[in-house]
Amino acid sequence: MSERRDTFTCSRCSAVWTKQGSTHCWSGDPENGPPRPGNCPSAVAPEVIDEAFALYRGDGEDARMARVAAVVEGLCYQPEPGSDAVNARWTRVEDTVAFAKLMGYAKIGIATCIGLLDETNRLTRILEAQGFEVASVCCKSGSIDKLELGLAEENKVRPGTFEPACNPVAQARLLNRVGTHLNLIVGLCVGHDILFTKHSEAPVTTLVVKDRVTGHNPVAVLYGQNFYYKRLQTRPVEVPAGTGGDGGAGG
Repeated sequence: MSERRDTFTCSRCSAVWTKQGSTHCWSGDPENGPPRPGNCPSAVAPEVIDEAFALYRGDGEDARMARVAAVVEGLCYQPEPGSDAVNARWTRVEDTVAFAKLMGYAKIGIATCIGLLDETNRLTRILEAQGFEVASVCCKSGSIDKLELGLAEENKVRPGTFEPACNPVAQARLLNRVGTHLNLIVGLCVGHDILFTKHSEAPVTTLVVKDRVTGHNPVAVLYGQNFYYKRLQTRPVEVPAGTGGDGGAGG
């Protein structure tokens, strides 16, 4: 069993942000900003904060990515003349293109869900128009039946039919083989995206998050908690017994 550690509680700063428009770590006056939450990372683990920033001050890949990401963040907004307000001007696609260009990436991989092939084709045309070479790999590569995973027929979406399993490790390894510099996830399932990221040699960012109910907009659930999705705060999500893997994270 892993060693118990205090849980960080940055989410509790939401109330402070709503009321004051700032938090301890985002304040125009750090000396007189709002107080820290009970388990603020800056107070509980300052050594981790310092060690991370030491990486950013160096000359390695992490430092380059941190600096470029910060530059892109600044470019995403446009100041409003005569006001302290800023206006967002770039979409996630534009953010991704800008980051890749500033990093000097030339070849971009796309790990796509088969249900988003049209979106992936549209994305490919954009990336190619922006000067990138693009390689895309579908989640069903190999077309191997889910039964080969050790699943039962009733675990399929359509029991009694041939149903290929997703193959995120192959997606990653195929993109590794062609030498992509950056990989984009377009709609991979929860778990499959984790496996893809784990096995990708190139850095990975997610452009589209799979959410079958909300049109791939999972934040809709967070906005609808007071009514449409209130059940998530009052009832556990029921997962049938015996349908998971053999291991676990520990209890």
